[in-house]
Amino acid sequence: MLLLEVISGERLPKPDKGKMRFHKIANVNKALDFICSKGVKLVSIGAEEIVDGNVKMTLGMIWTIILRFAIQDISVEETSAKEGLLLWCQRKTAPYRNVNVQNFHISWKDGLALCALIHRHRPDLIDYSKLRKDDPIGNLNTAFEVAEKFLDIPKMLDAEDIVNTPKPDEKAIMTYVSCFYHAFAGAEQAETAANRICKVLAVNQENEKLMEEYEKLASELLEWIRRTIPWLENRAAEQTMRAMQQKLEDFRDYRRIHKPPRVQEKCQLEINFNTLQTKLRLSNRPAFMPSEGKMVSDIANAWKGLEQVEKGYEEWLLTEIRRLERLDHLAEKFKQKCSMHESWTGGKEDLLSQKDYESASLMEIRALMRKHEAFESDLAAHQDRVEQIAAIAQELNELDYHDAATVNARCQGICDQWDNLGTLTQKRRDSLERVEKLWETIDQLYLEFAKRAAPFNNWMDGAMEDLQDMFIVHSIEEIQSLITAHDQFKATLPEADKERMATMGIHSEILKIAQTYGIKLSGINPYTNLSPQDISNKWDAVKHLVPLRDQMLQEEVARQQANERLRRQFAAQANIIGPWIQTKMEEISHVSVDIAGSLEEQMNSLKQYEQNIINYKSNIDKLEGDHQLSQESLIFDNKHTNYTMEHIRVGWEQLLTTIARTINEVENQILTRDAKGISQEQLNEFRASFNHFDRKRNGMMDPDDFRACLISMGYDLGEVEFARIMTLVDPNNTGVVTFQAFIDFMTRETAETDTAEQVMASFKILASDKSYITVEELRRELPPEQAEYCISRMTRYIGSDSPPGALDYISFSSALYGESDL
Repeated sequence: MLLLEVISGERLPKPDKGKMRFHKIANVNKALDFICSKGVKLVSIGAEEIVDGNVKMTLGMIWTIILRFAIQDISVEETSAKEGLLLWCQRKTAPYRNVNVQNFHISWKDGLALCALIHRHRPDLIDYSKLRKDDPIGNLNTAFEVAEKFLDIPKMLDAEDIVNTPKPDEKAIMTYVSCFYHAFAGAEQAETAANRICKVLAVNQENEKLMEEYEKLASELLEWIRRTIPWLENRAAEQTMRAMQQKLEDFRDYRRIHKPPRVQEKCQLEINFNTLQTKLRLSNRPAFMPSEGKMVSDIANAWKGLEQVEKGYEEWLLTEIRRLERLDHLAEKFKQKCSMHESWTGGKEDLLSQKDYESASLMEIRALMRKHEAFESDLAAHQDRVEQIAAIAQELNELDYHDAATVNARCQGICDQWDNLGTLTQKRRDSLERVEKLWETIDQLYLEFAKRAAPFNNWMDGAMEDLQDMFIVHSIEEIQSLITAHDQFKATLPEADKERMATMGIHSEILKIAQTYGIKLSGINPYTNLSPQDISNKWDAVKHLVPLRDQMLQEEVARQQANERLRRQFAAQANIIGPWIQTKMEEISHVSVDIAGSLEEQMNSLKQYEQNIINYKSNIDKLEGDHQLSQESLIFDNKHTNYTMEHIRVGWEQLLTTIARTINEVENQILTRDAKGISQEQLNEFRASFNHFDRKRNGMMDPDDFRACLISMGYDLGEVEFARIMTLVDPNNTGVVTFQAFIDFMTRETAETDTAEQVMASFKILASDKSYITVEELRRELPPEQAEYCISRMTRYIGSDSPPGALDYISFSSALYGESDL
């Protein structure tokens, strides 16, 4: 009962004083009833067992009291007592190494968890960095001793029991740890209370600081506005543009440098005021009331007044600058226009006073007049500038320009000079007009001379060009045409001489007028570069060239007559040789296709033709000589013949080629006939068939005519067979079949020929039925030339039964007929 009163802080019913058993039972029941009144259910715990000294029941009751009064009040985040205590331990020891609290038994065996709890709340009592996990007894005793000495927590546990027990008693550990919770919970409450007080004081101090700052900032801003407004209200104008621009620059510095920080201060002042009022309201403090005249509205009104004055100052500055700028602009414009005018008038008075027209020609006088008229136009155009100069000077005087005296003096000088220029200009015009009339008569004569001299000079230039013109003619008719044209030209010379005399008469009249009126002539006609001397010189040149031209034309007539003789001489021979060559070509063609007579007779006839052609070569050589003479005389055409030397040469070469080819064809036919045993009748039959289908009579058949010829001779041809035959008769794919190819094919088809097998059998006889043949056998059986031919081309025989040097006649026989690659 005493224990319950101490731990609960309440009074229990008065205990019985007796020492009897039932007194003890009654007192124990009073204690158990008090425990039950606190909401604790006692299961299987009775007063008799406690009185009788039942240790298990007694320990159970004590644990129930501990749970109710020491542990049950512990609560962390609405958890149960045990779970809350465990969560509290986990959070407090989480930052410590080698500590991982998961329960109330083995997690506490190494003592580091207890030391961590103490160090977390009282780091001055334990140096946690020196603790070792491998010293659990030392760690536990350190925790027990520190807790007992400094935290008033009795030593309830024994270090050796905890370490040596596989699973320490959970209730004992929980009870001991709960003492740390209660010990440190009170300290945390005190710390929380102190923190709350500090927080309240800090808020109050911060608010007071913001109030002081507001008062200070407001005072400084209002003082700056008070100093700035008088400066902006000053409207004292400066006399120079530089001084006003400096004022504008100062104002820009104010806008760009001085005012922006004050704008920021004003904004910050309003922000601080609003922030302060919000903090006071949130902390249940009364609203802040600034000193008199320092309210936000007072500062806003002062700022508004500053901006109004500032706007008026800026407008005044710009107005004054524009005014001074206008004055400076007018003064500069006056100087510029005066300088331009003075530059233009410089030297004009001396120019107008010149008398250059006294020695000038009419063209020069007229040029001077045009130049003077241009000057007058330019003078009139500059009248506006003089008026502008006077107007600007008047405006500068009206605006009271400080240097008006200089302006007036310069303006007066320009006006006086202008009047003088006008007088000189009129005087010069009168003089130029008077001299101009004097020169007009002479100028008219100059013009008439130029009009007549130019075409006459052109006529002489053309005449000289024609008289010296190089000509190339190729016939008598062409040179006669040139002679006729030259005769016509000579007929015009008397009329041309009359025109020359008339033109020279105009020049004589000019000299007469100049002499009469004492006019100094420059000697140059302004309308032409031609002088009377030029006309005379060219006329003399024309008269000199006429006989030279006559001589050249007569020489060319003689040359063309000689050329004509050469043309007729060449044409006479060419008109004979050309037809002769054509006739011989046709005769040879007829001989080659004629089937009358034997091949030997045809050969004799062709040989005679060949000899006649060779004997005719001297005529060709003579014609070549005449052709060479024509070329040396540059004769390239001949109307008397259609034959050129090139035609004769080509025909002659074709004739020689045709007779040689025809003779060769007949020789080949004779060889074919003798070698194949073909009779003359068969050859005539072949010739008749070929001539019949040779529709163009040129000694060649096209493939369609060749097919028709074969069909007429009894051949049954398919496309494949005809293609094979065409490869034999036209191996080069020329598209035609010659008579020689036709004869070769027909003799191959009708005559008996040796085969590779027959040659091979003959060699076998010479070799005594052996499959090889020796060098000695070849030299013994064949003539020396044929024997050496075979020895040089036969390959060595490959076989075990052959002597050294044996030759392979089988492959040699095949190679002769193209049946194997040798």
